[in-house]
Amino acid sequence: MPPADWEAQAQRALERGARMDAWIPAFLLDSPISRLGFAWATAVGMLWGAMWSTGRVERVGELLVFRGMPGWSYRRGGTCVGRCYLTGGNVSARVLAHEAVHVRQWRRYGMLMPVLYLLAGRNALRNRFEIEAGLVQGGYVPARSARD
Repeated sequence: MPPADWEAQAQRALERGARMDAWIPAFLLDSPISRLGFAWATAVGMLWGAMWSTGRVERVGELLVFRGMPGWSYRRGGTCVGRCYLTGGNVSARVLAHEAVHVRQWRRYGMLMPVLYLLAGRNALRNRFEIEAGLVQGGYVPARSARD
């Protein structure tokens, strides 16, 4: 169960993220440079998925979903690298919508994404990237705990 003040914590994390973005030179965001990083990350994700996926690989919107990954090869229920979603089998429509937001984040930030994600922290309730992607959709907060 999330803490009672999780929504306030999430809002503060989003505000911190916006302040951090203001310090990033504009030519690095949503630019040819970030798209090059996005392409590189996608290539790495495809290689990793091709090496370890034992399940079906499919395209869902922009996502390339690699199922059947061994648990040690990704974090939490799955990991998005570029446009590749690497998972054992966590592929509900809700989760795929969450991962599609991560694809847009990768495109915006390129190879800054892993650094910024690391700086945002491991706690999903305080990680701006997980908050932006939807805590309910990502399975971090039960639907009944979220306000509509």
